[in-house]
Amino acid sequence: MSEIKAAKLTASQIELELKKVPDWRLNSQGEIEKTFVLNGFPQAMLFVNSVALLAESKNHHPDILIQWNKVQLALTTHDSGGITMKDFELATLANTLPLI
Repeated sequence: MSEIKAAKLTASQIELELKKVPDWRLNSQGEIEKTFVLNGFPQAMLFVNSVALLAESKNHHPDILIQWNKVQLALTTHDSGGITMKDFELATLANTLPLI
């Protein structure tokens, strides 16, 4: 059985939803993204592992860029061709993770 595609959001819907997720922004690739700053590389890796568990539980996986103490997440729903509520749901959950 195939999963129903999430509805792609309009530009005005994206603008409204971005106001609900602090520090997330729309990038030039049509994704929402945020850079999280942590206390060092081990903490960044712990954060990435926490994101991975959340993403797997939602079956929605971000692009992740890891730097020494920074983790950038970028979200879009590829099978829907753009940003959907699935992206904002995962962004909201990522914002609840502790930054150590």
